[in-house]
Amino acid sequence: MCPLAELMSSPIVDLSFPHRWEAEILRARPLILPPRHFVYPREAEEVERGALEVLVRSHTMGAPGLDFETWESTDVDRTPSRAGSFLATCALGFRDPAVPTGLWSTPNPEEICAVSGGYAYIIDATAPERFTMIEYRPVLAVRPIVALGLILFAGHHSILAWGRDGEAWRSGKLSDEGVTITAIEGDVLRGLGWVMMTDKETPFALDLPTGRLLR
Repeated sequence: MCPLAELMSSPIVDLSFPHRWEAEILRARPLILPPRHFVYPREAEEVERGALEVLVRSHTMGAPGLDFETWESTDVDRTPSRAGSFLATCALGFRDPAVPTGLWSTPNPEEICAVSGGYAYIIDATAPERFTMIEYRPVLAVRPIVALGLILFAGHHSILAWGRDGEAWRSGKLSDEGVTITAIEGDVLRGLGWVMMTDKETPFALDLPTGRLLR
């Protein structure tokens, strides 16, 4: 497997939201896998193309732990609902430096957002078998809006907002090929979308709390 650093530009780490976990991006999958290893998504053939490998440790009290060097378990509670430490293998989307790769904290302090070549995964650090893969293939940009408790994912045609309890809203179609966020001014997001009929980039504005198109 090729190291992630050879596939794309340096990963982003954005911890704007408070979070109850810590994470480390590895250059490659460990030769010896830890006992708790989760693959996202579950199609194993996708993962062999150079995945994002992330060690995650939940800060949830009483969760099972791992020594990141030896993979030895700590002597604590092992209830299935608790995550403790685990390795997350996130399948690579595209080997293109134009799409994001990295880690983001989210409005839910127990969730971690891992993006691998534009494939975005929201993972519950306390129960890593629970995850959501953002539908955009690829995500073109990730923007946390801490004041509103939202993290935004821009795709080719629209923008999706994720909140503490999951998807908060999804905009209507904003572009025929690529959405660009140009500014965030209070509760208003401004951007550009390319319109095929006119072959021009057209400005738009969204109401951030609702995702409603303002113009």
